[in-house]
Amino acid sequence: MKVKQPASVTVFGLGLIGELWAQHWYADGVLAAAWNRTPREEFPQWMSDPATAAKKGDLLVIVVADPNAVSSIFERILPILDFSKIVVQASTIDPASSANFSGMVKARGAGYIESPFTGSKPGAQNRKTVFYQGGDAGTISAAEKLLSLISSQRMHIGSEMQAATLKLALNMQIAAQNQILVESLHFSRQAGISDDRFFDALRSNAAWSGVTALKEPKLRDGDYSVQFSIKHMLKDLRLALASQNEGDSPVCSATEFAFSRAASAGFQEEDLAALIKVFEPEK
Repeated sequence: MKVKQPASVTVFGLGLIGELWAQHWYADGVLAAAWNRTPREEFPQWMSDPATAAKKGDLLVIVVADPNAVSSIFERILPILDFSKIVVQASTIDPASSANFSGMVKARGAGYIESPFTGSKPGAQNRKTVFYQGGDAGTISAAEKLLSLISSQRMHIGSEMQAATLKLALNMQIAAQNQILVESLHFSRQAGISDDRFFDALRSNAAWSGVTALKEPKLRDGDYSVQFSIKHMLKDLRLALASQNEGDSPVCSATEFAFSRAASAGFQEEDLAALIKVFEPEK
């Protein structure tokens, strides 16, 4: 499918990640508009109306909290969509919602790319986001130039539903690894083992992972500033469970329970590392 290459970007959602992407695109001179549910009048290219913002840009990038938030944006911008627009849906959603949104957009003649991502805040800050893309190869190729400005890799996974599924599958692993990391660190601390000894030993063990490398400094310092929040991971775990047959994912179910405890304890706005405060409230 031959698709016109977009020249400008509109960003819907100026949260932790969307704000950083929009700032990069603004610095590159390609940000046409930015919109957020909570007004951000001071933000470059801010527009209060999502439909007006959609008119301004060729590549419409949606990065919001959940399927309901995505749906609320489409309610406002769908009449604006036509063959001149490509929607990049970068929020983490379930595969059924992806299929629904994709169908709505394509029915208007616009392009649609399911494009969840990894890298969290550090990746977004350093233009090192990795996108997992699903959709038509021609549409994905057309969006390549603008997306390459904020990312280090764009992987074509397959269909829109497959891209959404893969992102949830990977987040299941991140959440479970984070959970066992904080549990094992707590177990070690209870035995009087220092954090230096614990992490030095873990580095030479097969259990070492990228999650451990990312969370080690935060757990050592008790730093729970957000890279990836507990509330957003809890949402993703629930979407993953709802997209499977009951009983298919017992580890995900146990992890969801642990994250629910952390959210109920008031840590939902903090980083995944704050899960350890369920076991060590003084931390």
